[in-house]
Order: sequence, then C-alpha cells, then structure tokens
Amino acid sequence: MGLGFEEVRFLLGNEAIGRALVEAGCEVACAYPGTPSSEIIPSVEAFAEELGTKTEVEWSVNEKVAFEVALGAAMSGKRSATAMKHVGLNVAADPLMSAAQFELSGGMIVVAADDPGHHSSQNEQDSRFFAMFAKVPCFDPCSAQEAMEMVFHAYELSERHRTMVVLRPTIRVCHARQSVRVGAPRGFRREAHFEKDPSRWVCVPAHVGRMQRNLNQRIRAIREEFEGSPFNLERRARRDEGLGIIASGICFSNVMDLIELNGWDNVSVLKIGTPYPLPQRLVEDFVSRHRKVLVLEETYPVVELQLLERKRVMGRWNGFVPEQDELTPEVLEAIVCEAFSLRPSGSRESASLRRAVEELGIKPRRPVFCPGCPHRATMYAIKRAFPRGVYPSDIGCYSLGINQKAVDSIVCMGASSTVPSGIFLAHQVDGKEIPIIATVGDSTFFHMGIPGLINAVYNRHPYVLVVMDNSTTAMTGNQPTPASGVKPRGKQGGCVSLEAVISGIGVAHLEVVDAYDVRGTMRALKEAHERAREKGLPAVVISRHPCMLILRREDRRELPVRVDQDRCVGCRNCVDAFYCPGIAFDEARRKAYVDERFCVSCGVCEAVCPAGAIQVERGEA
Repeated sequence: MGLGFEEVRFLLGNEAIGRALVEAGCEVACAYPGTPSSEIIPSVEAFAEELGTKTEVEWSVNEKVAFEVALGAAMSGKRSATAMKHVGLNVAADPLMSAAQFELSGGMIVVAADDPGHHSSQNEQDSRFFAMFAKVPCFDPCSAQEAMEMVFHAYELSERHRTMVVLRPTIRVCHARQSVRVGAPRGFRREAHFEKDPSRWVCVPAHVGRMQRNLNQRIRAIREEFEGSPFNLERRARRDEGLGIIASGICFSNVMDLIELNGWDNVSVLKIGTPYPLPQRLVEDFVSRHRKVLVLEETYPVVELQLLERKRVMGRWNGFVPEQDELTPEVLEAIVCEAFSLRPSGSRESASLRRAVEELGIKPRRPVFCPGCPHRATMYAIKRAFPRGVYPSDIGCYSLGINQKAVDSIVCMGASSTVPSGIFLAHQVDGKEIPIIATVGDSTFFHMGIPGLINAVYNRHPYVLVVMDNSTTAMTGNQPTPASGVKPRGKQGGCVSLEAVISGIGVAHLEVVDAYDVRGTMRALKEAHERAREKGLPAVVISRHPCMLILRREDRRELPVRVDQDRCVGCRNCVDAFYCPGIAFDEARRKAYVDERFCVSCGVCEAVCPAGAIQVERGEA
C-alpha cells in the first residue's frame, strides 16, 4: 500500500477523498461542481499545493467534459480522477458506457457522490446502478477514512485490470467530519505516453465484440478478487440466533452504532464495500447461515438485486425497507426492530439524546434567496412584466424563484432552453400564443443550455430566455464559470463571453441589464418578447449583477434602507411578492420594517413598494 501514515487530521469526507487522490499520485483531476461532491476538487488543489505535487486541476464546463478530459489523461498513462454528483453521472453516461470497454494505460477513478434523501438534488438515483450498467467496478465507502483507503485500492485495481473504477460516497460520507490518517505522496509517477492503437481506443463495430469479451472477462476476474477484499467483512454475533444484516456504505456504520447502542449481540453483520461486482460466494454463504437476512443499502436494491437466494431475505423488494428517502439511524432502528422482533434498549444516553433534540423544537425553514441576491429582483421583474406567462427554469440558486411563483418547471441542467420549445409548439398546434419566459444561470447555460438555444433558433421557437449572470456558480460554493477567466485557486484562464456566444447563435434580440434595476429589467423583458414574436426566434436578456456572497466577501455594502412607517399601507407586496428576508412584517401593527439582522442594503426593494414607503438613504452612508 505504499508509505505509512504520518499524522491525523479532522477532515470532511470530500477533503479526505481529495487528500487520498493527491497522495496516490493523481495528476489530472476534473469536475463540474454539484452537491454533495463540490469540495473534492478544491481539496485536490489545496493538498497538491501543500504537498508540492504536480497535479493539474480544473473545473470543466460539464460532467461529460470532465469525464472525457480525465479519460484522455488515463489513456495517456496518467492517474486521473473526475468528480460529480449522482445526476452529473447522467450527463457523463455516454462516454462512461463506451470508455468502460477500454483497456486504460493509467488508473482512473470516477467519484460519483449520491444524495439519499434528495437534500440538494432533483432525485435520489443510485450511481451503483450506473456502475453495474457500464460493467465498471464500484466501491461504496462507509466513512471518510474508508473512502481514503478505497482511493488507493481503486487505483491499484484500475491499473491491474486496466479499467476505470467508480467510487460512490453518499452525502453522509461526503459531508461528515472524521479524524483520518494522512501521509506523504506515495511517489507514484508515470511519464505520459499515448499508445496509438485503434483496436483499444476506437469504438466501432469491428472492435466492440472483442472489447465486450475483454470487459466481461475483466468483471469476472474482479468479482473473484472482491471475494477477499478487505472492504468486505463479517462481524459475527456473540449469540448466534440466525439473524443477519447485509449492509453497504454508510448503512454499515449506522447499523454498527445501533447494535452497540442497543446491545443487540445476537445480530451478525456482513459489510459490503464492493457492491459491484458482488462477491457472490461470500454473500451467499452468509445468507445460507442465517434464517433471516436484512439487506440495508442506499438508495436502490443494488446488492439485493444480485442475490441469487432471496427466500429468507428482507429488503426493498418485499417492503421491509422503505422505497425512498435516506436510511437515517432512526429509520434503520425501526426497520431492524420490526424485521427481527427486537426492541431498542431505551438506554439513558439514547433517551436523553432524543429528548434534547425534541426540546430544541427546530422547525424546518424554507430555502430562500440570500438577502441582496440579484436573482430575487430578476424573478420579481419577470412576474411583474408577464403575470400570466409560463416560466420554465433550471438547476441553480434561481430555482428558489418558486417562492415568488416565477418558476413553473425544473427538470435538469439545460432544460430551461428546451422545454420552452415544446411549450411553444404545443400551443402553436392549437393556434394559441402564450408568453414564455425561461430562466437559466450563467454556469448552467454554459453547462447544457447552449444546445437548446441553438435548437430554438434553428427550428424558430420564439420565447424569452433570461440568463441570470451573477458571475459565479453560486449554489455549489462560488466556483468560477467560463466567463470569469479564473481557474481553481485564482489561476488565470481563458474568458468566454456570454454575449459573444449568444450573439453567434443568432437570436432575435440580446440585451444586458443590471438585475438590481427592476424597472429597466421589466422594460427589457417586454422588448425581448416583442422581438421574439416579430422574428419568430428566441430572444435573450442577460440579467447581470454579482452574487451577494461575492460582494459581502469584498465588504461592499451598498445603500442604507428604511421603511417609512407613515407611508406603509401594509399591502405585504415587499414580503409576499419580493420575498426578501431583509424585510419583515409586524402583524400587530400591519406594517413592514427592515430587519437589520439580514438586510444587506442592496436597495432593490425601493422599486417594489407601490406606496413608496421603502426608501434608500442616498449620499454618504
């Protein structure tokens, strides 16, 4: 395994993965940010700088691009990695399915971070199924420390079998902190060399038959190797009553905690850290030795699906495990108790912890735009300009425009420039016309919005696309966009102009406005709608203003704001339609007021009060 560990650090799971990639000799790392994976690439960059390794790190335009850049490096003999969230693997699925057949020259790890419970995602799909679909081996870590160790094993496995490997941490591994053992770089380095061999790299029918045979042989060999993997192990019960649990990923860690907490010394546990290909003999032997077997995994029945003997198995297929949502410790405890007729211990520790949590009385809080967010002003302007419009939107901070009733649909990255075309065509068939005002962020537009806009120009679909340019990829942590000209850690990159790209596509109309200028934005939206109707082509408005998080980081407060209590009529437009946390409402007095705890003095709210009660104090602050 290389050099020994030198010190212990308290790291996020994603930071531990980034550290392991650097220590293991990864020389090219690429990603598109997405929760819960976003911290991996910055960690690679930071640890590469700390350890003095020569590691090329980049934010790519989307996950497909990131995957293919990492693939090219592995084809050239380098150890590479790409990181993405689970839905990002959808975007990278095309090259994944083809490149899985390649016999790579260097090790390649695909980190696909899943989000059970859909904490920050549009679904809770399971990336382990993609690994099975593509016939790529998969590791499922139960902790930050194990995620680190799996990185080293994954590179060794990748190079031994000349295959890429999927590392699939879930959100509780990615975003939990743990004391992990870190060390020095392991001294691995290979000179870049691309071997020109079309039979290895060219996916055409003449080569695919041989590639598939090799791929199938590879998976059989890896399955055999996983029978003895250190990541698959059995924890035997002290009292054998024939009760067994097969647990994968974070479920294993939670189950072991529950067993210790409740004193369930009659339950054996088989930990599966390599869910695909499943070590069949190991698992079937465990099943055969127990009268009841419970399979616990997030989120789909990947391990369960591969079991040959299911008569005594309880899991998702027969309703013992919920079909959706995260398997939290509380949920797992209830499942185990029901399946095995056990009782929780009711220990003082667990009872006091539950009581403390209940006494906190924490209520769920609806996600909202940050105070001063330029997207709030843009959404308000859209609703005012076209109160009866249809508002397709996209993935990003601006998804929160749903609070202002300015978002009617969210599908996936880039759907904001394609769904409007279908809405237009559907109404055109019936001889109807309806204003369609779509919204997309600057980073999302570069990611997947451009093809849809090209399609709309080519097929003459008149709608208005509002590109909400806040100069960053805000929702995932303020990563730079291609328009910023900035690479990770402030390094200089090329600058791609939004205006040049959009103009080159050939839209009917393009205008740039300041998002904080609500009235100007409303005028520009109406103008764009008219030009789209006249020319039968999409029109674009770029609503531009820096993200407030960037401005606050630079300590750029703008204009002090107050509400004139005599002029306020209590209409609640500033609270309900504009929906800013910086404006509160006194129900007893029926008056709005500025909440100084949250107000960032952006001054945009002045334009939304019909009574003119919100006033900006101009001049010296």
